[in-house]
Amino acid sequence: MTTAVAVSRHLHQPLSHLLSGSLQVIPAIKSVLQSLNPQNPRTHQSPNPSILNQFSTCLTPNLVVQVINDLTNPYHSLFFFTWASSPSPNPNLYRHSHFCYIAITDKLLSHKLFSLAADLLKTHNKFSDFMVGKFIKAHGDLGHLKWAVKLFHQVRRGEVGDCLFSYNALLGVLVKANRVSDAWAYFGRIVIKDSVVKPDVSTYTTMIRGLCKVGMIEDAEKLFDEMSCGKNLMTYNIIIDGFCKKGLMESAQRILDQMVGDEACPPDTVSYTTLIDGYCKKGEFGNAMRCFDEMVSGGNCEPNVLTYNALINGLCLNGDVDEARRMMSRMRLSGLRDNIATHTSC
Repeated sequence: MTTAVAVSRHLHQPLSHLLSGSLQVIPAIKSVLQSLNPQNPRTHQSPNPSILNQFSTCLTPNLVVQVINDLTNPYHSLFFFTWASSPSPNPNLYRHSHFCYIAITDKLLSHKLFSLAADLLKTHNKFSDFMVGKFIKAHGDLGHLKWAVKLFHQVRRGEVGDCLFSYNALLGVLVKANRVSDAWAYFGRIVIKDSVVKPDVSTYTTMIRGLCKVGMIEDAEKLFDEMSCGKNLMTYNIIIDGFCKKGLMESAQRILDQMVGDEACPPDTVSYTTLIDGYCKKGEFGNAMRCFDEMVSGGNCEPNVLTYNALINGLCLNGDVDEARRMMSRMRLSGLRDNIATHTSC
């Protein structure tokens, strides 16, 4: 069937037919877009979007977001988004929400269509710090560190206002790329020296993660203690893991004790499991079991397979195979299934 014939059939089908039975709005829209098959607007002439006007009364931000997310072809998503920006008629006075712009930006960036995404946001005056952060992360995921840094400096010069989101994105990109020294230098200059941004919990957590990643635990601890905003669960768990990897179990235990006393951020399964694993690797099985018992008796979180595997592995390393088998039985009785790691511990 040719595109012209397919589109013609859709044009001659009333909306009531398209939406009848099991056929819902979104599949109908996707079917029309498939028939139109729009391509890159920079290299191909866009088809007439008037066939989509039959859906104008159905437009809501949630519908637009779902259509964009469901479509696999980014050019179809862009074509639909562009039409929905000014539908005719528009009886409900539909306007795109912030989440619609997020959805189309994510779709285009996921297909490496950076310039199309940038042009769209500039056209609609939506090129905010938050959106630039998405561009920085997308460039970082592709290894384009120079572009990520360049984008941040554009924001820093005040082209789109505040730069907290873009700065946090840049820190994340640098840490992920093992450029922790660069991230630390940016932190010292942008946050401490020039006070360009007021760091939030994401800023601190990302930097602490990077410092722990390269073994700079003293700097990580200092930054953790000096945080000017509240800590979250991820912040606590990262610093606990950093201490455990260095074998600094007293410091790790101190952080977990802080969490126990923090009603807003109590320890979770990851917190306890990390500490238990750290104790086991140092041969401190008494402390590991004490921590396990506290976890179970606390009632706020339950041991998982990783928790039991840490204990079983530690007991096996200590030569206590019988106790390791008892722990394995306890794990099964709790309803958890052992995995390969469980059986390779002993």
